[in-house]
Amino acid sequence: MPQHDSNPTGSHSGGPDAPLHLLLVEDDAAIRRSVGMALERYGYRVSAAPDGLTGLEMFRESGPDLLLLDVMLPHLDGIGVCYKVRETSQAPILMMSARGDALDVVAGLEAGADDYVVKPVDTPVLVARIRTLMRRAAYTAPTDPATEQPAADDNVLTFRNLRIDTRGLEVCADGQPLALTPTELRLLLEFVSAPGIVLERQTLLRRVWDYGWEGDSRVVDLAVQRLRRKIGADHIETVRGFGYKFRR
Repeated sequence: MPQHDSNPTGSHSGGPDAPLHLLLVEDDAAIRRSVGMALERYGYRVSAAPDGLTGLEMFRESGPDLLLLDVMLPHLDGIGVCYKVRETSQAPILMMSARGDALDVVAGLEAGADDYVVKPVDTPVLVARIRTLMRRAAYTAPTDPATEQPAADDNVLTFRNLRIDTRGLEVCADGQPLALTPTELRLLLEFVSAPGIVLERQTLLRRVWDYGWEGDSRVVDLAVQRLRRKIGADHIETVRGFGYKFRR
């Protein structure tokens, strides 16, 4: 088996002050080293794997806070790794594509990735994307400042077969809990906060993905598709030429 060029493994659950643990899966040794060292300078703890199968094994063993995953990998490509991870985990996944090829991007997002970057990527841009994903994953609903507790029942919304606890961040469909990724959950919360109102793709990019520039609307379209598969397609209506609307 290929050697793991990594720091000691382990997850962020070691304590609130422990550095975030990132797993980088990249087959190019030079990129693996340079990206790993750059991220460590920003205070992250980085483990790295040279191929998809090794990366999947390391993910299952160490449970990192975020998976940074190249698309083109030996033994098992990044798309396959992404599908396997999503069978058991909702951890944030950031895909990397050397070409920015449309098929690579679409396949990665369909497999469950939260976002993607095109290589080569500047370290500050990569770190900004990582921080955005981690903020989304760590999202907690605000509490009543007077009591520091959630308000009783106003936080539970019901839309036909859906029950959404906007404070406890729990979603059920037909009484069964749904496993949503942080991105899917934030997207759903944006929709249910404005039912019946059309939300443009760029608005969703700004609010959910935290893009401060014109981002790729494909990430929105693919995330909406994944969300529809989980909550039911008839809850979100496509308004052609504008965006999406959550049906009451």
